Amino acid sequence: MTDSSSASSLIIGGAASSPRAPLTTLPPLALYIHIPWCVRKCPYCDFNSHTASPVLPEQEYVDAMLADLDQDLHAVYGRELSSIFFGGGTPSLFSAEALGRLLEGVKQRIPFADDIEITLEANPGTFEQEKFVAYRKLGINRLSIGIQSFQQEKLKALGRIHNGDEAVRAAGMARQAGFDNFNLDLMHGLPDQSLDDALSDLRQAIDLKPTHISWYQLTLEPNTVFWNQPPVLPEDDTLWDIQEAGQALLAEHGYAQYEVSAYAQPGRPARHNLNYWSFGDFIGIGAGAHGKLSHPDGRIVRTWKTRLPKDYLNPAKSFQAGEKALTNDEMPFEFLMNALRLTAGVESRLYPERTGLPLESLDEHRREAEQSGLLQVEPSRLAATERGQLFLNDLLQKFLS
Repeated sequence: MTDSSSASSLIIGGAASSPRAPLTTLPPLALYIHIPWCVRKCPYCDFNSHTASPVLPEQEYVDAMLADLDQDLHAVYGRELSSIFFGGGTPSLFSAEALGRLLEGVKQRIPFADDIEITLEANPGTFEQEKFVAYRKLGINRLSIGIQSFQQEKLKALGRIHNGDEAVRAAGMARQAGFDNFNLDLMHGLPDQSLDDALSDLRQAIDLKPTHISWYQLTLEPNTVFWNQPPVLPEDDTLWDIQEAGQALLAEHGYAQYEVSAYAQPGRPARHNLNYWSFGDFIGIGAGAHGKLSHPDGRIVRTWKTRLPKDYLNPAKSFQAGEKALTNDEMPFEFLMNALRLTAGVESRLYPERTGLPLESLDEHRREAEQSGLLQVEPSRLAATERGQLFLNDLLQKFLS
């Protein structure tokens, strides 16, 4: 692991880097909780998820996650949590009792902000009205429901275990359980999907009146069934037509795009994800969870936890699989990889505040990106142009040392 000093220049890759200043104000702190089990692994999924056994080790896993958190507490003493996100896998496979014990344990260790956002990922096939009422009583105040499509043939192609009717009912059940803030996850560019198919899915989602819609294109990822046995996906022209028409439809119904694949009603963007994208801090607990923590002396450290559940639950093995302190040369790419996903970007002052590096250290790469039409010429903001949003990878490459 490379350590960095807040008081002197670093020599990285043979060149002197800008000195890293102490961080006088630490960013907001979030907690990501990974529950890795699913009823069935989907063929497109490259997340750390595993097919659940008939009986989940809820008690043992909660105990392990709290012990895992205990090992991270020294790095966040005196701070409070602004958001919590239960991701997976399918966190809604866990009982309300188990999640309640976990949340209570977390709160005993780290104080919660008064307006904390607590999100739980759920799939329509795991919706139970009684369970979701209980989740809401625990203080979980936001749901993210994995719909993907409302059309049966598309759901079958994606390996989903729910049907379209269940997807529609799930949104109603969420509202009845007391959730006035919920996201619907929806994919486009599905096997054999037409423009009409994609817009039909989007209209159905809008009709359910979620506060937030995550609408993103299916991509084929390594180490998935679809990577090894690729389905027939729409042609590029059709994908472009879907993207343009879908964005117009969402805007027409009051869903503003604030990130590459995120659309929200006014005042309803996902605060937890906004923290990621603005280079905030987060602890990660659970099998395979990642974290990123800033330290007052200027160090910024990324961590990752043991990936396989059986190893994570093994007392003889360490929870943490690795850590890496970010070097000065890595910082521009690391910061902008997140910030430039936001359609409005971020205020330029955030770069020195969150990295400890002077804004001027970006100047050479920034001018090149502006001249290529990928970055807005806006001294007070770091934001991609419309073209830059379309070619985000090309834009980010300009900030690689």
